[in-house]
Amino acid sequence: MAAELTIRPARDHDLDAIHTLEVDAFPAPWRRDFFDSELRASGRLNLVAIRNRCVVGYVFTMWIFDEMHVNKIAVSRSERRRGVADALMDACFAFARDHGITTISLEVRESNREARDFYSHLDFEASYLRPRYYPDGEAAVVMTRRV
Repeated sequence: MAAELTIRPARDHDLDAIHTLEVDAFPAPWRRDFFDSELRASGRLNLVAIRNRCVVGYVFTMWIFDEMHVNKIAVSRSERRRGVADALMDACFAFARDHGITTISLEVRESNREARDFYSHLDFEASYLRPRYYPDGEAAVVMTRRV
């Protein structure tokens, strides 16, 4: 039986594990110091998913007034399709409801059909295309969800 998954706020001592997941998940990963600065910024909800005392996923968001933006979300390869991303996003939705946030947005690579399908499953809808958004020139699909 799989160990229980715990969602909690990200902390300084999680940064190495977060950055390792980031480098594995993204072709143009954030630098470790970006995550460090996000931990100290106001208007942020930064969460990790823990299983067996290991960081197996994270989500970094920012919010202001009634809007939240998902900056980053990643799950370790061994934990994918095991409900980790759903649990992280559910925690974001709960936070949004508790804080009067009405809209959540994010960008996803136009070519990343798997991620787009995942967000659609969570009731996000494609709103518009942001051309040449990524460093390699690929467009981003901006997706939004009403809470």
